[in-house]
Amino acid sequence: MAVLTGAALAATAGGATALARPSPKIVVKDGVTQPVFSYKDAIREHVYVESSVDSDRDGRRDRVNVDIIRPKETEHGLKVPVIMDESPYYDNAGRGNESERKTYDADGNPLKFPLFYDNYFVPRGYAFLAVDMVGTTRSDGCPVSGGPTDVLGGKAVVDWLNGRATAYRPDGTPVKATWTTGRTGMIGKSYDGTLANGVAATGVEGLETIVPVAAISSWYDYSRMNGVKYWTDEQPWLAGYVDTDPPAKCAAVNADLDKGEDDATGNYNAYWKTADYRDGTIARASRIRASVFAAHGVNDLNVKDNHFALWWDALARRGVQRKVWLTQRGHVDPFDIRRDAWVATLHRWFDHELQKIPNGIMREPRADIEIGPDQWITQRDWPSLDARDIVLRPGAGGTLGLNRAAPGATATFTDAPGPDGQGNSESAMVADPTAARPFRAAFVSGPLPRTGRLSGTPDARLRITLDRPTSNLTALLVDYGEDTRVNYLGAGSGIRTLGTEDCHGESTPADDACYKQTEVTTVTSPVNVVARGWLDAQNDRSLSHPTPLEPGRAYTVRWETLSQEHLLKKGHRLALVLAGTDADYNTETPTGAQVTLDLRGTSITVPVVGTGDGATTMIAPPRSAAAWRGPSKVSLPVQERDLH
Repeated sequence: MAVLTGAALAATAGGATALARPSPKIVVKDGVTQPVFSYKDAIREHVYVESSVDSDRDGRRDRVNVDIIRPKETEHGLKVPVIMDESPYYDNAGRGNESERKTYDADGNPLKFPLFYDNYFVPRGYAFLAVDMVGTTRSDGCPVSGGPTDVLGGKAVVDWLNGRATAYRPDGTPVKATWTTGRTGMIGKSYDGTLANGVAATGVEGLETIVPVAAISSWYDYSRMNGVKYWTDEQPWLAGYVDTDPPAKCAAVNADLDKGEDDATGNYNAYWKTADYRDGTIARASRIRASVFAAHGVNDLNVKDNHFALWWDALARRGVQRKVWLTQRGHVDPFDIRRDAWVATLHRWFDHELQKIPNGIMREPRADIEIGPDQWITQRDWPSLDARDIVLRPGAGGTLGLNRAAPGATATFTDAPGPDGQGNSESAMVADPTAARPFRAAFVSGPLPRTGRLSGTPDARLRITLDRPTSNLTALLVDYGEDTRVNYLGAGSGIRTLGTEDCHGESTPADDACYKQTEVTTVTSPVNVVARGWLDAQNDRSLSHPTPLEPGRAYTVRWETLSQEHLLKKGHRLALVLAGTDADYNTETPTGAQVTLDLRGTSITVPVVGTGDGATTMIAPPRSAAAWRGPSKVSLPVQERDLH
């Protein structure tokens, strides 16, 4: 047992020393803090931190509402680190799988904090802060869908915890955070984790670590990919959703969001630069001081996993201490996937980073990866250091293999409207790839002779000729083979909520630590889309300055798909499906362009962890696609958009 804080002696009024009541102590056993402080008796209060921004343009700096719970011993000398969840969702969508909201007493002080963080960590010697993002709930201002004022409001709270900003009690008197060490960790899922990314990327001192779950790292990449829009009017829509004030208050700000996002072109511009945390004007990965424990679903089609993958690459280049959990689910918190292990790992992480306890967590494998329903592995890093690139090439007759096609071999498809006029569905794109379809070109491998694992980011490279200045392009890497997989496209994005509960932490009548348990949902099917990627061909050279293609001229275009962790099983077949507008995940209007593929110059590079003689031996020699037929009817639901 170790003692981290506290003194046993106090000075008397006469100057002599006498044995005094021991000051409160944080207790550590077996490398983790112990629940020795009363949750019931903890101090619950709220303050307003003055930020540096005026997001609603009323001439006054926005004040950020901060709801606090901390051990009562912090009134008697104990100093504790802070775990902070800044969110725009506390009075609209709510937090977590059960959509919890905060509740307050008659004096406006918090009674209930959503999620388990307060129940679990306050008894172990932490303060927990539930912060209302600027423009939401009880904070001043207007939300800007991830833009500068969203981020700088959260930064102001970290500054206050470290003595660099001013806060006020409800009666208007200034208040200092004398009860904290200043060491702060931010955590949260979706928008909450996104704010953690953004605040960390300002380089603010005192933010020691962040735990972003299913978090955005660039708002351009949330709204679109390579010039292809996922949603229309996404920025003002989201700002309006999280703002429960009368619409007129922020109407002018929302109009600027609508103008800035530039839906007419889909281009990356100065507006998007302000909401880019990897390399933006307000925040950038090169400034990060905090360590990062990220979690993401490789099948998350809301906050797609390129947000994690590109962020992870930037952290690696910076040399940031980091750890990751990757799951096969969609937009789901690890708390609802692998609960006990997640809580235990999070506990050790915060103890190491905020309490500075040497518990060995940094010496463990960096990545925990779910490779099948509730099947987990660990590896040294992500992507796997053992992965080797396989270049898969389409051939005449619809084959996919390792050899280049003969000179002059081509295939064609048209970026044509589907039944609803908005492109073709993925179900239509992947149904029986051996059948001719005018809106796609499909190429299939032979049966895989052994099992391997895709670990990383596939890279599509197409040699194309168009008959119009541009085309929307879709690249799908598809696994054909009967298998039982996580049902990430179904309701719950891979989980089912049960009626039973378990508890993590201490409870009060107003705020219990118990949450409904969940279980994995699976689907058995003959087809699964492994990787997806989209490109507006005229944005191949630049996301900011499109270059229309000259009809009849050949061009090479290249883009990365979404990242993936996926078992490529023996006997299954891989396919590369190339098509125009994806009606399931794009809001673009098809251009009508005919796309001619030069097969010799077309390929997709796939990072694979192989077995036996190596990764390349996983791909069988190409054979005529006529010898095999894929499923003629495929039903792939569109994944629900979950804001929790």
